[in-house]
Parts: sequence; C-alpha cells; structure tokens
Amino acid sequence: VAEVVDVYHDEEYKSRTWQFPSYNFTLAVIWSPFLAKADIFEDINGVSTSEIELHLDVLDKKWTDQFEKFDFVVIAGGKWFLKTSIFYEEGKIVGCHYCPKRNLTELGFQHSYRKVLGSVFDYIATSKHNVVTFFRTSTPSHFENGEWFSGGTCKRTRPFKENEISISDMDRILRDIELEQFEKALERQTANTAKFKLFDTTMLSLLRPDGHPGPYRQLHPFAQDKNAKVQNDCLHWCLPGPIDSWNDMLMKMVEDD
Repeated sequence: VAEVVDVYHDEEYKSRTWQFPSYNFTLAVIWSPFLAKADIFEDINGVSTSEIELHLDVLDKKWTDQFEKFDFVVIAGGKWFLKTSIFYEEGKIVGCHYCPKRNLTELGFQHSYRKVLGSVFDYIATSKHNVVTFFRTSTPSHFENGEWFSGGTCKRTRPFKENEISISDMDRILRDIELEQFEKALERQTANTAKFKLFDTTMLSLLRPDGHPGPYRQLHPFAQDKNAKVQNDCLHWCLPGPIDSWNDMLMKMVEDD
C-alpha cells in the first residue's frame, strides 16, 4: 500500500496521471481512441451529430508529446475504427468508412486501422527513446439479441467454455490486422530501439461474457422503473472483474523483460 497523488485529469476524467512518491513511480492514462488525430462529434452515449474526421497521417499529439516520459507504454486500438469516419491525408479527404450518404470512396475500417497502426509502430520503432511497448490486442464484445444501439444485452452470469464460443468475423478481421502490423513492427525492432511485446488479451476476453456492466453502465438504472429499457454496455469491463487478470499478465511480462 502506498499513498498516491492525483496530479492531473482532463475535464472529462478520461486522461489522468497519478504519482506514487514513495516509489518514485508515475502512472498515466492517455485517452486517444484512434491514436491518430481525430475530430469526434458524439455525446457520452455514443450518439453522433457528424462523422468522425480521422487524419490517417497525423498521430495524436496527446500521446506523442508525452511518449518520451515513460519507460513502459501500453497501447491499444480496436472498436473505435468501426465508427463512421471520413479519412484525411495531407489535410484532404481521401475516402471514408461507412458513409453511404456522402459521395466518397469507401476505403473501409481495415484501411484506416492498418494505416494508423503501421504509423504508430513506425513512430515508436524510429524513436530514439528506448521504451518497452506492450501492444494490447482488442477485446470482443458480447452483445446478444442486438447491438449497443438496438437493444443488445449481455445477461450471462458465468464464463464460456472454449467450445461454446468462437470469435466473430469482425473481431477476427481486427485481430488479423493487429497481428500483421505487430509482426512488421518486430521486423523493424533493433537492439537500440524500442522493444515491442504482444499483450494478447483477445481470446481470454472472449470467454468472459459475464464481465461487462450490462445495464449498469449508469448508477441505479432501475431505480424509477424496474422494467425500464436501458442501453447495455457489453463491450467495456467491470472493475473488479475479469480484466484484473490483465494486471498479473502485464507484471509477469515486465518482470521477464
């Protein structure tokens, strides 16, 4: 047990920094859902007023400006790339993902995810900062009978056994891109550059449909009406919960470095 000092948070408490003085240890969370520059027009419930404007060739300064402060970095991408987005390069629109109302070239989320991950790994591999970088793979959602916007729920109360579930086509595509770009990053790794480690949580997470907030993404959702229809969260994770095991995995990988 150690005393912690809360030294920074942004307005929405999405990015935060803590210090543990007795250990001379700093821990930070940097909210950068695309890892690249992105203009996002949506509320806390994920309802958008306009398409995301994603700059595929510009990394997000929120994390690049702080990158050299850290000895260990955990990065992750994933589901945000599935959202409707307009793609920019050199300040000009080059295409989009799922924009049927716009007269633009449909490049798809595979294009943007592959390009951004490649840029992220290039940036780290060519940096003079010798940091250990853990790339955490994306985790599957467990919506049933719909999606987050169409009444989907996650009511299961026990883990799946391995023969009871298989990864969805969408999650498989994301994972294949992640592994492909990670392998390319390893090829660029040298003794004098950042060290990359794969922090693979995908298949473990697939087995835990019981670990999501479900209807409890907000406090006391049934206080006024026990039969109320509320939006479920079957993507993010409860704490305490299954992802506490990620801490054990991460510490093992740090110790083995």
